[in-house]
Amino acid sequence: MDRRSLIKNTGIAGILAAGVAPAVHAQATLRWRIASSFPKSLDTLFGVADVFAKKVSDMTGGKFVITTHAAGELMPAFGVLDGVSNGTVEMAGTAPYYFFGKDPTYALDCAIPFGLNSRQMTAWMYDGNGLKLMREFYAKVGIVNFPMGNTGVQMGGWFRKEVKTLADMKGLKFRIGGFGGKVLEPLGVVPQNIPGGEIYQALEKGTIDAAEWVGPYDDLKLGLNKVAPHYYFPGFWEVGPQLALYVNQKAFEGLSGEYKAIIEGAAAYAHTDMQARYDYRNHDALKTLLSQGAKMHQFPREIMAAAFKSSQQVYSDLSDTNPAWKKIYADYSKYRREANTWFSFAENTMDSFMQKQKL
Repeated sequence: MDRRSLIKNTGIAGILAAGVAPAVHAQATLRWRIASSFPKSLDTLFGVADVFAKKVSDMTGGKFVITTHAAGELMPAFGVLDGVSNGTVEMAGTAPYYFFGKDPTYALDCAIPFGLNSRQMTAWMYDGNGLKLMREFYAKVGIVNFPMGNTGVQMGGWFRKEVKTLADMKGLKFRIGGFGGKVLEPLGVVPQNIPGGEIYQALEKGTIDAAEWVGPYDDLKLGLNKVAPHYYFPGFWEVGPQLALYVNQKAFEGLSGEYKAIIEGAAAYAHTDMQARYDYRNHDALKTLLSQGAKMHQFPREIMAAAFKSSQQVYSDLSDTNPAWKKIYADYSKYRREANTWFSFAENTMDSFMQKQKL
C-alpha cells in the first residue's frame, strides 16, 4: 500500500498504530543563540541564560535549542543591544541600564537611583504598566523584552579609601553602571563604565578608586576585597536592578504561539530563580568576605541625601527633554510613591522587628 492511500484510509491514528510516522508532522530542531553581557565566571548573572535555555529545551522536548555565549564570545558586553536589534543574534541577556548612553529610558527597564525594589519592580512590570510601556519603547529598535532576573538591593561597592563626607566624593574615579554615574557626577564623582571582567585589574592598578558590582556572592567571585578593602552599603543607585531577555522582534514573530509562550514562561522562571539564588547565597558570601578582612561601612547620610536630591533634578530635566522618558517615568514614579506608602506599613514594620530579634 502506498503512503497516500494509507493516510486516506486509516488516518493519523492508524498510521501511528502501524508504526509509520508521516514526515509532514516531524518538527525540526530550532537552534538559536543568546549573547550575554557577563562572563561565565558569574554563575548568577551569566547563569540566568543557562537556566532559561535549559527550561526552553525541557519544555520543548529538546526541539528548541538555545546556546549561551559569554561577553566577548560573539560580541562585546555592551554590544548585545545592537546585536539583537540588527539580527546578528536572536537573543541577549543583559542589564538594560548599560545602554542609558543611547537613551536614558533604557534604565527604567533595569534600575535608577532611589527607584523600585525588586518586588516593586516585578509588580510594576507584570501587574502594572511597566512591561506594556517598555515594549512600546523597544519596538522602535526591533526588540521584544522580557524580565529575566533581579539581584535585589545591591551593595555600594569597594573603595580603596574610606569616604566619610561629601568632600571625599570629589574627584573619585568610580566604576558604576548605568544611571548611578549621572546622578553622582554633580557630587564631583568621575564615573567609569567598565565591564565586570575588567574591574579587578582597574582597581589593582589604581586606574579607578572604587567600584560597585552586585553584592557579596558575585563580589567574592571577582575578588574585589583583595584590592579595595572598604565595603559600602547600600547601593542606592541599584535598589532592585532587573535584568532583561532581549529577543529580535522578527525572529520572535516567526515563532509558533506555543514557542512564544514557552519563551515567556522560561524567562519568568529564570527571573525568579536568580532572585532566589542571591537571597540564599549572599549571607554566607558576606561572612567569607568579612573573614578575609573586608571592612563594612554604611554610606553617610549626607552623601545619600545629596545623591537623592541630584537624582530628582536629573529626572526632572529628562522629563523636560525626553518624551519617551517622560511618559514611562510618570507611570513609574506614581507607582513608586504608592508602593513605598504600602511597604512602609506591614513589610517594613515586620522586617524591622524581626531584624532586631535574637534568632
